[in-house]
Amino acid sequence: MQRPIALVGLSGAGKSTVARALATRLGWPLADTDALVVARAGRPVATIFAEQGEAAFRALEAEALAAALAVAPGVVATGGGVVLQAANRALLQQRAFVVWLDAPDAALIARLAAHDEERPLLAGDAAARLAALRAARAPLYAAVASLHLATEALAPEAVVERILAAYQRHDPAHASPDVQ
Repeated sequence: MQRPIALVGLSGAGKSTVARALATRLGWPLADTDALVVARAGRPVATIFAEQGEAAFRALEAEALAAALAVAPGVVATGGGVVLQAANRALLQQRAFVVWLDAPDAALIARLAAHDEERPLLAGDAAARLAALRAARAPLYAAVASLHLATEALAPEAVVERILAAYQRHDPAHASPDVQ
C-alpha cells in the first residue's frame, strides 16, 4: 500500500496550497487536519483556542491526524503545531512520507497577511511570534521529515514536482505510476 504524503511546516509555508495541488495531481484524497478539527468541533480554530485553550485544540488535532493518516494513499496538510506532541511525531514517521515545507519568516508573514484567516498563535507581534515558533518547531519538523523543501522561490507546481521525485526515490516500490 502506498504511504500517505504529509506536509508539515509553519503557517504560511504553503501546506494547504501544495496539498491541494499534490492531491489533484495524484488523484488521491486530501485531508487537512485543521479542517477536520473544525468539522468535528463545529467551530473555527480561533474559537476553539479562545474558548477551550490550546490543549483542547491539540487533542482534537491528534485525533484528526490519526484519521487522516488512516487513508492511504492520501495527501495530508497538517497544522503547524502538529509536531508538538511526541505521539503525533511518531505517527507521522510510522505512517507517512513527511515533507517539511519552509520559507523565511518575512515570506511567511507576507503570505499570511494576504489571507483573512485568523491565526491565534501569531496574534500581536507576528514577526516575533513566528521567530519563536520557528525556534521551537524547526528541530521537530527536521526530526519527522523525509524531505525539507524551501518554498519561497517556487510555484506550487514546482514544489509538487520535487515532492513527487523525492517520494519515488524514497520508496519506488510504492510510488504511483504518475510519480515521475
